[in-house]
Amino acid sequence: MSRLVAFAGIQGGYNIVSKVEGRYKRALESFDATTKVGFPNTAYYLPVIYSLLGLKVETLEDMKKPLDVIRKLLPPHIKGSNHLPYLGPLLDAGMAAIFAFELDEALNYLEKPDFYYVSEETDIENGKIWLGAAEDTIFRKRGVEFVDGSAPGFAAIVGAAPSPEIAKTIIEEYQKRSIYVFLAANQNGTSCAQQLIEAGVDIGWHTKIVPFGPEISSAVFALGFANRVAMAFGGVPAGDYKKILMYNKNRVFAFVNALGDVNAEWAAAAAGAVNWGFPTIADTDIPQILPTGICTYEHVIGNIAHDDIVEKSIETRGLKVTIAQIDIPCSFGPAYEGERVRGKDLFVQAGGGKTQCTEYLELADMKEIDDGKVTVIGPDIPDMKRGEVFPLGIFVQVGGREFQKDFEPILERQTHHLVNYIQGVMHAGQRDIAWVRISDAAVDKGFTLKDLGVVLHAKLHQDFSAILDKIQVTIYTKKEDVDKLTAKARAAYKYRDERVDKMTDDDVETFYSCTLCQSFAPNHVCTVSPERTGLCGAYNWMDCKAAYQINPTGPNQPIEKGECLDPKLGQWKGVNEFVSKASRGAVTHYNFYSLVQDPMTTCGCCEAIAAMLPGCNGVMTVHREYTGETPCGMKFTTLAGVMGGGASSPGFVGHSKYNITQRKFLVGDGGLLRMVWMPKSLKEEIRERLLKRGAEMGCPDLIDRIADETVGVTEEEIMPFLKEKKHPALDMEPIVG
Repeated sequence: MSRLVAFAGIQGGYNIVSKVEGRYKRALESFDATTKVGFPNTAYYLPVIYSLLGLKVETLEDMKKPLDVIRKLLPPHIKGSNHLPYLGPLLDAGMAAIFAFELDEALNYLEKPDFYYVSEETDIENGKIWLGAAEDTIFRKRGVEFVDGSAPGFAAIVGAAPSPEIAKTIIEEYQKRSIYVFLAANQNGTSCAQQLIEAGVDIGWHTKIVPFGPEISSAVFALGFANRVAMAFGGVPAGDYKKILMYNKNRVFAFVNALGDVNAEWAAAAAGAVNWGFPTIADTDIPQILPTGICTYEHVIGNIAHDDIVEKSIETRGLKVTIAQIDIPCSFGPAYEGERVRGKDLFVQAGGGKTQCTEYLELADMKEIDDGKVTVIGPDIPDMKRGEVFPLGIFVQVGGREFQKDFEPILERQTHHLVNYIQGVMHAGQRDIAWVRISDAAVDKGFTLKDLGVVLHAKLHQDFSAILDKIQVTIYTKKEDVDKLTAKARAAYKYRDERVDKMTDDDVETFYSCTLCQSFAPNHVCTVSPERTGLCGAYNWMDCKAAYQINPTGPNQPIEKGECLDPKLGQWKGVNEFVSKASRGAVTHYNFYSLVQDPMTTCGCCEAIAAMLPGCNGVMTVHREYTGETPCGMKFTTLAGVMGGGASSPGFVGHSKYNITQRKFLVGDGGLLRMVWMPKSLKEEIRERLLKRGAEMGCPDLIDRIADETVGVTEEEIMPFLKEKKHPALDMEPIVG
């Protein structure tokens, strides 16, 4: 390792720390020491400092302790006579710089509260480019993608490319691989984020291109995101710095791209990232760190050409990614799923309440379909005028020796994701309420409706090859044809819904596991039954059954229930044996239908969390989209942080939104009639199912008896409402003995 890079990195560390110390002293002159500091709507204080040092920085006064640690971390300056290895002191200087960056950004939020735009998307028209630290709702929503593997890692890009075109090319290469891109810093006043905007690239969390901030200090938001993953999904306790850093090295695949001249402060930042096992790959000729024998990913590599920087970064960090080559004129990949097609960029659209747009997939006789045949019946894009709204029917016929009719809705739902993977095409909704918007940019590249069929044929074959042999796609754009397809589809939808809704846990002898989240929550084992969907809301019993057929060695394994040990609480001997083995003995048993007694383990991917409210003799639930206070005294983010790492926590349990209205929901504790509080937005989202389930239980107005945040956010505030409405929970036996 070069003495020069050690000298630069350590000098950069001293520069950064000195600046922050000076800024902190000035802040104390302007603000009271008890002034609150932190990142908005997060439960992790300053996450890098909290996770590695265990220090909760909540006020200006609290900053003094980490500053003392930072100053002690700074090593002696490199001298010409010093021939000792430089790596250790350099890493300490880098860590000091990262800690100081986080304090600097906390002071930014204090002194310039409107600088960062608290949102998933930018507001370019009003100059709101920089998004700053991710709110916990955004973090947990996006963290799921790192859990299920749809996001293999992230690239933290600092600086700017030589031109907007080069910046766009690099970022699109990462998008094709579903790799998140976090943007920070600038070169001579120009940032990569600004270059992408100039090149017409949509940026924000929804496109996986996240502009954190214009200074090098904002790169700390990327490291904070990584450490929050370790705490929220991996259950690593704050303050256990060794486990935090090793978790990131082994599970969060990330790296840094430095674009442009690397000064001393950037060198310190690169050294800091090495502590996480995150290498830095630069486009300039900089002194390198190429340790051998003791390290895996801890490199700083310079002078990499822009055409090679993506592949070199992936190779250096050891990422495993695949790219689906689809024969269409537009780029294709999961990174485009969140892309919006706004009015000013819209060429044509279908559905969205303006016309009928229906998607339907059915099992067909293999003799009656031709694999790869894609037909458009009616006008295609070249026949349409800009601004036109047209009806659309997407009819997919599949055949396979291993395909079962129960798999139809599972594959049909893939339409939403796969159409969204096309750059310049937006898809929303499903079934007969879909909405497709096609941009000018996609049409300029030559996109046609036939390409929808090409994508569906290629990707369904690729992802479901174990059960599919043939796929034929027909696209309808004439009203009479779309209406006929819609009538046929609605009859199938009705049959499917009734079939799934009527299934019970007693009807089957086999449940299914889901261990997708174990990469982040090692002790968590989700068991999915007909009456208890997966915590994330993405998997029901039939989905898991299909997944097992598709991939017999995957995360969805059959579990023979075995002897029923407790029919009321929902506990089976076979499930216990599987859970004990899958959690490596960390969890020996749990109950399906209770949060009071030994509830199922919970991971950070859950859609909602239920909690006991003893003072109201009931329970509450809160979903991740709700950011306010709750009667249990904790927000969703706090609840998920406390018990989302794979723990079985009596009094709390994670669950899906759909599970709330399933018949066995918390039936061991009294069931849905115990529900005394949930956010208003959640009530509205599941209103129809709540009404139906309440009527089944003899309480048709149950939804109106459940309090929400408009009534109160403490047990004391909601109790008068519950008494006035004569909530059934008040007359039930005590929820705790």
